[in-house]
Amino acid sequence: MNRRSLGSAAVSALIALTLHAGSHAADPAKTLRVTFQVAETGFDPTRTSDYYSGQVIEAIFDRLLTYDYLARPAKLVPSAAESLPQVTDNGKTYTFKVRKGIYFTPDPAFKGKRRELTAEDYAYSIKRFFDPRNRSPYTFLYEGKIVGLDELGAQARKTGRFDYDAKVAGLEVPDRYTLRIHLREPDYGFPHIIAFDLSGAVAREVIEAYGEDTSAHPVGTGPYRLKQYTRSSKIILEANPDYRGMVWDFQPGDDPLDREIAAQMKGKKLPVIGNVEISIMEETQSRWLAFEKGETDMEYQLWDLSPTFMAEDGRLRPQFAKRGIKLGRSVDPEITYAYFNMLDKIGDQPNPVGGYSREKIALRRAIAMAYKVDDQIRIIRKGQSIKAEYPIPPGIAGHDPNYRSSIPYDPKTANALLDRFGYRKGTDGYRTLPDGKPLLIRYSSTPSEVARQFDELMKRSLDSIGIRLEIHKDRFPDLIKLERRCRLMMRGAAWIADTPDGDNFMQLLYGPNTFQSNNACYKSPAFDKLYEQSRAMPDGPERNRLYRQMTRQMEADTPWIMIDSRYRNVLMQPYVIGFKKHPVLHQEWMYIDFEPKAKR
Repeated sequence: MNRRSLGSAAVSALIALTLHAGSHAADPAKTLRVTFQVAETGFDPTRTSDYYSGQVIEAIFDRLLTYDYLARPAKLVPSAAESLPQVTDNGKTYTFKVRKGIYFTPDPAFKGKRRELTAEDYAYSIKRFFDPRNRSPYTFLYEGKIVGLDELGAQARKTGRFDYDAKVAGLEVPDRYTLRIHLREPDYGFPHIIAFDLSGAVAREVIEAYGEDTSAHPVGTGPYRLKQYTRSSKIILEANPDYRGMVWDFQPGDDPLDREIAAQMKGKKLPVIGNVEISIMEETQSRWLAFEKGETDMEYQLWDLSPTFMAEDGRLRPQFAKRGIKLGRSVDPEITYAYFNMLDKIGDQPNPVGGYSREKIALRRAIAMAYKVDDQIRIIRKGQSIKAEYPIPPGIAGHDPNYRSSIPYDPKTANALLDRFGYRKGTDGYRTLPDGKPLLIRYSSTPSEVARQFDELMKRSLDSIGIRLEIHKDRFPDLIKLERRCRLMMRGAAWIADTPDGDNFMQLLYGPNTFQSNNACYKSPAFDKLYEQSRAMPDGPERNRLYRQMTRQMEADTPWIMIDSRYRNVLMQPYVIGFKKHPVLHQEWMYIDFEPKAKR
């Protein structure tokens, strides 16, 4: 990112965020009904890591920066900040001015007082990532970046207490509305971290009032607030009556859809929709039936049923188009992969896929070569994804469209590799470990119907090379907890962009991010050295060269099986207007509306 543009672009960026005095314009009679395909894990920004909880967090908490709704590629604009930051000290100091007159939604923690958002709230919220009691899976966002913050976290790990009142040289609050962040080194992607949904501000009084139950009591300053919450079942948001509001005035690009949306939405005060009702429905068939019967207004992902409503050319089937149903289609800025736990032991038990010896690498490589990604795309995904060759997906800075993986689908060679390294077949057709002990791979997944299809494909793949597979079933939130402790042997995973930059994906394999975003618990000195070099570089050929080297190193060690990037097929009822999937924003609820004649 051009540093000069951060300061000079402030005026143009504010066009889309024009403030309007007075109460919000949200219509309480309008309720947007959507579904999540897995249960949320909670709404504390520091303690959360999953995409679904992140959508709710994004709606409740204010970040200093956000993104222009229509601009492609993604463009930063101010949110709770007055403007884009002033960047000085050769890119190591960022100064933000917080808008005056922004207030948290009322809560008993404030003891009847109206609580204004201040710069100190953002400093406190960043510190929380380093409090060991929070066990934050996203500490890596700020780790090694802000002067003095890592040291405060290290001290807390020794003493068992994080001192929130301690001065941190890198988090300077010279006055009520100014936050000055001093970085150890220039970081060209730092503004994107500030715009990430988990970087929203929380109030210290709320966190201290609710203690370990903060995930069920989100109190923010964003466009929505939590109205009703039944864990793993129902989440209802209502428009925040104290939200400052903004006027829809985004500038359309060349896409005809942009011009259509601008004509529908221009001049409306946001948010328009008064309530968002989220139902947890893990089974795809249930979500489809709910949409088909008009019980939901939008469905974000029904790829496994796509032949029901979509023709081979990617368009809606005539019977749905005639009803006015709309389809938004794009490739998600994501990768899906299956990871191996790289630790030698899981708990106190030996881990057959962990370690870096030649025979362990051979086992992982053979499994990767046996997994038929094409069958996953063709049969399970119904053609609604593209093969992932590279850890950085299309549309993200650093993606290499010409890169091809060095690990092909080749079960014949996979069998030969296992034979060579002593994984011999017994009379039952299944292989043993080189020392003759039984070989069993434990693959973890959720108890949903679609997950069972992935289980079956993995079993067929491993059967083709004589490896016995055991399926471990658990709820999504519980799998996440085990994953963060490196207690799963093998599991399928997905990562959708937090920021529009390749670093957000390459950090998934960085050793110090183990117990956070590095769910393979992969620790390679060679990879880590290259990654640390890449962090100090802007997007460009030199950083891309390091990314290719890092990818080859990852393939050599094989902590992952690279799989695919999915098409996002968003179905909308005829009356939903203003929707366009953003590459980085996780929810678009505050930017859309219903047709004037719609029931809700």
